[in-house]
Amino acid sequence: MNDLKYRYIAIEGCIGAGKTTLARLLSNDFHTRLILEQFEENSFLPKFYQDPARFAFPLELSFLADRFQQLKTQVINLDLFHPNIVADYHIQKSLIFARKTLQEDEFSLFMRLYQIMIAQLPIPDLYVYLYLPVDRLLENIKKRGRSYEQNITGEYLSRIQESYFDFLRQQTNLRIVVIDTRAIDFVENRADYEWLVSVINAEYPIGISNITL
Repeated sequence: MNDLKYRYIAIEGCIGAGKTTLARLLSNDFHTRLILEQFEENSFLPKFYQDPARFAFPLELSFLADRFQQLKTQVINLDLFHPNIVADYHIQKSLIFARKTLQEDEFSLFMRLYQIMIAQLPIPDLYVYLYLPVDRLLENIKKRGRSYEQNITGEYLSRIQESYFDFLRQQTNLRIVVIDTRAIDFVENRADYEWLVSVINAEYPIGISNITL
């Protein structure tokens, strides 16, 4: 396979879409710097799934701070031996989730902090969104067996996916490719993975491009 066309690629998607798996595969095959979200270290996450109303605000603030610190450290400081970067999230994820989990006054305060932070970070050269319908997301969540995720509902996933799409439609300076992965298995089928790589390495204009096998 050829080198990756884009220097900085952010892989996004709803919970269970396979973004971390794809980021690992790309980084391993193309020898990129790999940035993975450290969500399992967030002590508020299991508490949020047990009591969303109580823990949404501290969860979103802690995620925002962690994501900002990680991206500021690892994206801005280039590695000459790994000139390409693949991440399994971008800081916009904080805004996407906060829109659906926070109360109006909480979201207003969150936005003030978010706008200060995002202005200091570079945007991805390519923003990849992996799409799966909610029933498939639930299957993947169940299969990977994280105990604190087992109470996630289809209704919650639908709201998060809707928030992603609302966000993507509002972007005017991002190169976005939305890939429907229902018909492929890029983990078990090498041909499917190579097709996915070819899609990611294609030329895209600023705006949204939709790809389906």
